[in-house]
Amino acid sequence: MAVERIGSIIKHLAPGSAINQIQSKNPDDIVITLAVRTPLTKARKGGFKDTSLEYMIYALLKQVRERSNLDPALVEDICFGNVSDGKAAYKLRAAALAAGFPNTAGASTVSRFCSSGLKSIADIAHSISCNSIEIGIAGGAELMSAPGDRLEQPFDEAILKKSQDAADCMQPMGWTSENVGRDFNISREELDKYSAESFQRAEKAQKAGWFDDEIVPISTKVKGPDGEVKEVTLTKDEGIRPGTTAEGLGKVRAAFPQWGPLTTGGNASQVTDGASAVILMKRSTAVKLGQPILAKYVGSTVAGLAPRIMGIGPSIAIPKLLAIHNIALADIDVVEINEAFATMAVYCRDKLSVDWTKMNPRGGAIALGHPLGTTGARQVVTGLSELRRQKKKILLTSMCIGTGQGMAGLFVNEVV
Repeated sequence: MAVERIGSIIKHLAPGSAINQIQSKNPDDIVITLAVRTPLTKARKGGFKDTSLEYMIYALLKQVRERSNLDPALVEDICFGNVSDGKAAYKLRAAALAAGFPNTAGASTVSRFCSSGLKSIADIAHSISCNSIEIGIAGGAELMSAPGDRLEQPFDEAILKKSQDAADCMQPMGWTSENVGRDFNISREELDKYSAESFQRAEKAQKAGWFDDEIVPISTKVKGPDGEVKEVTLTKDEGIRPGTTAEGLGKVRAAFPQWGPLTTGGNASQVTDGASAVILMKRSTAVKLGQPILAKYVGSTVAGLAPRIMGIGPSIAIPKLLAIHNIALADIDVVEINEAFATMAVYCRDKLSVDWTKMNPRGGAIALGHPLGTTGARQVVTGLSELRRQKKKILLTSMCIGTGQGMAGLFVNEVV
């Protein structure tokens, strides 16, 4: 560990080193000028349970327009990740228009399952990089209070017979979590210890107000048990459970006893509603427009693996991304790995030898929730906020993807 740390320091100091290269500032850099999100609320019983997907997006984009001090006519494209709603592209387009973005701005949605929010950031960044557009908004939105994306019938018989991997794409996520725990000998005690730490970190962060600069308040309507509709303003994440301990989580029953004993409602990501967004443009454009530069998008990648153990995707995607940019994990200041299940989070942490103090320092999806299409962008918003608090530089984000893939993204904080 000491040798690795010394090597990291040398990389930081050496002229022309890879770490200096990704931190360098050039006019064509793709930068983030605003990064915000809604509170994350409990699906089917929380603050967004009676809110439509389009309203949630509208309310967030309205905040983005107002807070950016950017002429909305300059925005050329808006892309949001969404997994569960087949009509999300219609809803995003209508929400953007209602939020004050003119009809000259395009809108589209993208699904790469849990990494959809990061995929949208990468897509907008790449469009700007190749001069297809100059300014875009990327993010994600998921209303898990609405019906989900579960497959209702098997794939075509020809596909199922041709490939076991293809057939394994049908496996429910809880099943794949049990596969990871069983294949790699992860104990229930390890999972509950990890999950309790996630809750404790999120509780500490919320009490300290660390989420305040990333969350924008959203006013909406909620129907009570008596049928009365009240207007509320949502300001805080709802999934955090104060006082959570590993001992307490150890008493929670298995969620999928038909598949295995490890995964529970206490050591898996919560079903959640929420949205997140970032504004992207070239550095030269931001300077010309007087926009604040929060961070630099360095790059991203995707990697495939066996669908039956889809959760370990970050352990494949992260080394690939680090190799592309010739840097080491020791160079990273904050690592945000999606806690879809504690099984995959524990495996990835240990397989990669991630410094646990750097990984999900404000807790992850176990404590905060995992709106599927949102999390890939939410991790960027949260990670950049944490880097500002720590006065550190480099953020690595990664998540597993349901059909057996992993995605990772690299960012440099510029507000220190």
